[in-house]
Amino acid sequence: MATKRDYYEVLGVSKNAASDEIKKAYRKVAMQYHPDRNPGDKSAEEKFKEAAEAYEVLSDTEKKKRYDQYGHAGMSGNAGFGGGAGGMRMEDIFTNFGDIFGDMQGSPFEAFFGGRGTRERTRGVRGGNLRIKVPLTLQEIAKGAHKSLKVKKYVPCETCSGSGAKDKTSFHTCTACKGSGVIRRVQNTVLGQMSTTTTCPTCNGEGQVITAKCNTCHGEGRVYGEDTIQVDIPAGVAEGMQLSMSGKGNAGERAGSPGDLIIAIEEEDHGDLKRDGNNVAYELYISFIDASLGTGIEVPTIEGKARIKIKPGTQAGEIFRLKGKGLPNVNAYGSGDQLIHVNVWVPKELNNEERNLLEKLRDSHNFQPNPGKNEKNFFEKMRDYFA
Repeated sequence: MATKRDYYEVLGVSKNAASDEIKKAYRKVAMQYHPDRNPGDKSAEEKFKEAAEAYEVLSDTEKKKRYDQYGHAGMSGNAGFGGGAGGMRMEDIFTNFGDIFGDMQGSPFEAFFGGRGTRERTRGVRGGNLRIKVPLTLQEIAKGAHKSLKVKKYVPCETCSGSGAKDKTSFHTCTACKGSGVIRRVQNTVLGQMSTTTTCPTCNGEGQVITAKCNTCHGEGRVYGEDTIQVDIPAGVAEGMQLSMSGKGNAGERAGSPGDLIIAIEEEDHGDLKRDGNNVAYELYISFIDASLGTGIEVPTIEGKARIKIKPGTQAGEIFRLKGKGLPNVNAYGSGDQLIHVNVWVPKELNNEERNLLEKLRDSHNFQPNPGKNEKNFFEKMRDYFA
């Protein structure tokens, strides 16, 4: 699979570029590779789609923020997510960025290239986007996960195959626009004739009208149902990250293009481990006896249990590090570490015998902030006692 180019590189702008600069850069690239100017050129078509994808992200404040933080993985993921230069459809590009391209016949490209655009008229109404939350365990985040999601959404009507019509004979050319989907008006002004083009209100720009609607969907071309979607989530994703699957949202009306499915990542509570960036933290509690004498102890990790050695004289607040036992970086190589924070546990209540043992230790002339070897035997007796 080809590596995606950096969106800023695609549009030829810096990361500090303002929204107006990004829009201007996109117009320039889009005009250069527009299909009307490069008929039959597949390479130009892919670059046109690539520029549209870059603009869709960089022109949106939230998407741009996620892209700056996570790169391509934060927008459409790796392995299994839609997007990419080949993932965008021409009808989506012209629909989403109508302020830049205008209507088909009133397109600013017409002034440069002459005549009418060659792209097909889009039928129907584009479906809305869907947003769902997907909870993941730390283990799934560490390894990546495959999810089979049942999603309630609008799906194409099977009776009419999404057309909204009772049968093929139910379609008729719109008499208002004569099948063009647009209404062009010419006005005489003091500056001469001015032409304006608007979407035909009779057929909503489709060029056709339905005289007999489908009995199942009542002319919408879609019904509310359920779809099972297979999703591959890359390793290293984080809480709040959103991944997009192109064309997996609500079906469009009357064979319109579908919306996108936005997947919001949620992290399930592990119970023992807490995430800190790509690191995971564990709070270890040991007695002051084990801290003084040292011991071996098992601690939980993402992959299971690991045994660590507590050296004699370990102090409260010390941190042990297990290299590579954290989470992978979603947009780069390498993994974080597991950090083990040492907490020395002190009993709140003592019986008389326990109190006498501790008082004996406190009265020892060798008991200093750094205990001498004479206290070692005493600590061992205390550990045996408390055991």
